[in-house]
Amino acid sequence: MIPELRRRFNAAFTPAKYQAFLDRINRRCGTEVKFRHSETPCFFPPAVLDKMAAYGRDLIRQLLTPDYLARSARTIPAAYRVPNEPAHPLFLQADFGLDGNLEPKLVEIQGFPSLYAYQPALAIEYLKSYDLDPSLRFLLGGLDIDGYHRLLRRAILGDCDPGNVILMEIEPLKQKTLPDFLLTERLCGIRAVCITEIRKEGRRLFHGDTPIHRIYNRAIVDELQRRGVRPAFDFRDDLDVEWAGHPNWYFRISKFSIPYLRHACVPKTWFLDELEALPDDLDRYVLKPLYSFAGLGVKVGVARDDLAAIPPARRHDYILQERVNFASPIDTPHGPTQAEVRVMYIWDGPEPVACTSLVRMGRGKMMGVDHNRDLEWVGASAGFYPPA
Repeated sequence: MIPELRRRFNAAFTPAKYQAFLDRINRRCGTEVKFRHSETPCFFPPAVLDKMAAYGRDLIRQLLTPDYLARSARTIPAAYRVPNEPAHPLFLQADFGLDGNLEPKLVEIQGFPSLYAYQPALAIEYLKSYDLDPSLRFLLGGLDIDGYHRLLRRAILGDCDPGNVILMEIEPLKQKTLPDFLLTERLCGIRAVCITEIRKEGRRLFHGDTPIHRIYNRAIVDELQRRGVRPAFDFRDDLDVEWAGHPNWYFRISKFSIPYLRHACVPKTWFLDELEALPDDLDRYVLKPLYSFAGLGVKVGVARDDLAAIPPARRHDYILQERVNFASPIDTPHGPTQAEVRVMYIWDGPEPVACTSLVRMGRGKMMGVDHNRDLEWVGASAGFYPPA
């Protein structure tokens, strides 16, 4: 999107540099990264990223009103309603694409952690591997890397000793997000622990003989349900533990939120059971289950048979969203390519701080790294911008 930077990068690119980049990120993480990385980072005008960050904050404010909070309470399954919910989420993400006018349009919003340790490391390896201009920025909000790491450690650890803080996931060693977990362990001095390895004594949780005082929660409820995982504790228990990312916000700020948002960046969206009549041009819409992750169950370009297959009792668990014709502003040797930008926030002090971004590049119907595996110059990427 910054033509001179794009031309310079494309002209200097070689497959050997790309392989060296992949080798560097694997070494940095201490494991093989098993999702695809784009051959290129993206270069954005600062105004575009600033607008996305501001739009995300506008949307977050709408989702913390008493009216919305009352409505969203019913999204939390009774079996997973965790007590002691804080007044706001700790981690938030807002995903944007760019329309034909290069205006940001919301794709999704979530109150759940993303790759906070991994994404800055990825950006640094792009900088080093391709000898990019060291003045290029990738952190937001005026942060440098030391300030970012302090912010992230503060969010994950709170006031607790790192030895009593865990990253909780389902079989973390088998997750594709393991590189982020390993970087988080090193940055914060904590351990990634499988949820099934946690034991309960009264109101307290333990990993082995070590008491757990705070949990950086990366376990997703729909995966717990899908895999039939049964931890030794009940999410409804009033436990003597702090949550770094309280689980209730996974439901409260999610695809469920989008029909309630009123903003120029939000495509028209309805709960499936609240549509009085289906649009005639269903191929211009996207069907999304509310509580899936990584694009599971999403239908781009909907057929009436897709809707008929959903039982009436489950239709409120889906949204129908107007499909935005996203622009493909990234010039690559394989043709124009889309970029979806995730603005990542950490709530610090009185408001959420937009601290970094995550980019996914693609030329297919869907942007997730699982949906562009047979293409080149697509996949996980990082966003850079020149200094002011």
